[in-house]
Amino acid sequence: MINDAGLFAMAVIRFVFHLLSGLALVAAIVAGTLDAIQSVSASSVVLTSLGNAWLNLDPESLALTEITATTYLGQDIWRPFVAPVLAQPAFAVFLGIALIFWMAGYSRPQFAGRFSA
Repeated sequence: MINDAGLFAMAVIRFVFHLLSGLALVAAIVAGTLDAIQSVSASSVVLTSLGNAWLNLDPESLALTEITATTYLGQDIWRPFVAPVLAQPAFAVFLGIALIFWMAGYSRPQFAGRFSA
C-alpha cells in the first residue's frame, strides 16, 4: 500500500506532466495558427518545420545545442535522430510532445467506482 506522502508525490508528478502537456499544446496551437495565417496569405499550404521555427526564434541556441550535442553525444546521435525531428512541422512535433506528456501523467480511474469497499 502507498502512504499519503507517496500519493501526494504521484499527484504532483502527474500535475507537472499535465502542465508540460498543456504548454506543448499551446505551442502547437500557436505554431498551427501561424502556419494557417501564412497559408491563407500565400494561397498555398505553408508548413514551418521545427528547425526553421527554432532558427527564426533563437538561432544562437540552435547552434549551441547542435555543437553541444555533437561534442558530447557525437554526430551519430544528432544526424539520424535529431535532424529528422527538426525537419518535421512544428505543430506536429509539439502535438506529439503534448500527447506523450499527457499519457505520462494519465491515471486510470478505479474499476469499481468511487464508493466501492
